[in-house]
Amino acid sequence: MSGTHTGRRAAVYGASSGMGRASALALARAGADVALLARNAQALDEAAAEIRALGRAGEVIPVDVQDPAAARASVTAIVDALGGIDVLVYATGWNIPNRAFERLSPADWDLMQRTNLWGLYDVVQAALPELRRSGARVVVVSSACVQLPDVSGIAYQTTKHAEVGFVHGLMQEEAANGIRATVLFPGLTETPMLGRRPTPTPAEVVAQALQPEDAAQAVVFVTSLPPRAYVPELMLLPAAIQQR
Repeated sequence: MSGTHTGRRAAVYGASSGMGRASALALARAGADVALLARNAQALDEAAAEIRALGRAGEVIPVDVQDPAAARASVTAIVDALGGIDVLVYATGWNIPNRAFERLSPADWDLMQRTNLWGLYDVVQAALPELRRSGARVVVVSSACVQLPDVSGIAYQTTKHAEVGFVHGLMQEEAANGIRATVLFPGLTETPMLGRRPTPTPAEVVAQALQPEDAAQAVVFVTSLPPRAYVPELMLLPAAIQQR
């Protein structure tokens, strides 16, 4: 899909690792200039260097989306750096090791809501004037646990279900303003989040998992469509396994 995003400006939240990092690089390879956002500034710098080596702008904007003011201010930083937003990817996601409901603490419940859901609300609402101005494409990375319930935890599954409602509601309200919104449901993917599972995933299962680049290709595809078309939902599963 080289050249499909030439001249476009993409902002990727969660760009320090996993599917967010892979999406930022894939969008740059497709021709976009990219703002990379996450908490880990060093990891963002490393990804941005790869993007610049491709001849695209790679702008590093460290942010903790758990802080509403910081999340909203990051949108201003994106616009200052790139001049606008044509593609917004929210790949920020978190899960906790101590996720069983009987042990779920109020602090961890709040952490999950703040990171996976409230951050999405703050970022997209702050960006809304820019998204309308460009007729932007918005992609939110949810999880296949929405369709295939698993033991990823009630807090995680609650936020991932809520992201679906957010995306569909955004599309209903903002389609007339040119915005197109998609929710992506990846199945088991080999990312650092696997390391936060209370029980390690067997190596033979991980070997059959999706790679972050698989989700990144989906992000590039859904954001390359013409304004007359959009993908409401896209489920992406490992061919050898479904959800473990």
